Amino acid sequence: MNIVVLVKQVPDTYSERKLADSDHTLDRESADAVLDEINERAVEEALQLQSAHGGEVTVVSVGPDRATDAIRKALSMGADKAVHVSDEALHGTDAIGTAKVLAKAVGTIEGVDLVLAGNEATDGRVGAVPAMVAELLGLPALTHARKVEVDGTTVKVERETDEGVQHLQASLPAVISVNEKINEPRYPSFKGIMAAKKKPVSTLTVADLGVDAAELGIAGSWTSVLESAPKPPRSAGQRVEDEGDGGTKVAEYLVGQKLI
Repeated sequence: MNIVVLVKQVPDTYSERKLADSDHTLDRESADAVLDEINERAVEEALQLQSAHGGEVTVVSVGPDRATDAIRKALSMGADKAVHVSDEALHGTDAIGTAKVLAKAVGTIEGVDLVLAGNEATDGRVGAVPAMVAELLGLPALTHARKVEVDGTTVKVERETDEGVQHLQASLPAVISVNEKINEPRYPSFKGIMAAKKKPVSTLTVADLGVDAAELGIAGSWTSVLESAPKPPRSAGQRVEDEGDGGTKVAEYLVGQKLI
């Protein structure tokens, strides 16, 4: 089976992340960039399915030139090839525009049986892109999967929600987003890291995909950030000296903060 995995390079959650002063978009140069952890789990699931059913794993990413580092990470894990959509017109594109570009990129790959993705990226936290890609491709969407099984032309998923676990199935091809419980991603081996350098990566532009650039970027986005400010520094806490009345002082403080 031929599997596509949607991956994204994001600022490391352990780095200081901020928005650019000029247009309030993500300042990608201010933090270390990594392959999103949830995408690593999507790649791992694709590789496990490939091991069980054969076929090929292709990673697809939309992002600036430096996103090749994230792509190579996925390739070093074991993916076979990649498609990288990189274009200045993409700067500031919202989730809807990103989904359009991803769907077009997936459409350039022949014989896709399954599209895997993480349920949400750690930078945008929208959590809707996989479902939008499925809608644009006209495929069933099975989201928040914690377990995936393929039986012939049928895929079965355990979908975890706040209310419980749902058991879903659909005919292939389909789009599936996975959650953090799906698996534990493998660490790339030295052999895998070296092999990734020789694996093919196709670089496409918006024009190559036939997407109207007017629908992308800040101007084409359906949402906009009008103002942003850095998170205020944490102020010093209030220290309570316990002279036998510490409990009363704590209670009075909580009452004053309207917490009790």
